[in-house]
Amino acid sequence: MERAMVEKHLQQAREHVALGGQHIARQREIVAEMTDRGVDATEAIRLLVNFEESQVMHLAHLDRLNAELLALRGERETSISRTTAAS
Repeated sequence: MERAMVEKHLQQAREHVALGGQHIARQREIVAEMTDRGVDATEAIRLLVNFEESQVMHLAHLDRLNAELLALRGERETSISRTTAAS
């Protein structure tokens, strides 16, 4: 993938991770509120688990994109080094 595209995807992944963190925090509040009121929080807990599992996937995707960007930077530096050495 081209560097500009990786950087675009990386920004989107960062936004997904941030938004996912907000969803998780709010859902934890909802679960706590329901529990405090003695209401059945089973579905709220299931949703929280779903959010947490999704966040793990978002973080893994972010890690892959970061690694890809680093690899592209390394390829560029290697290419520059080879060009400079050939001169």
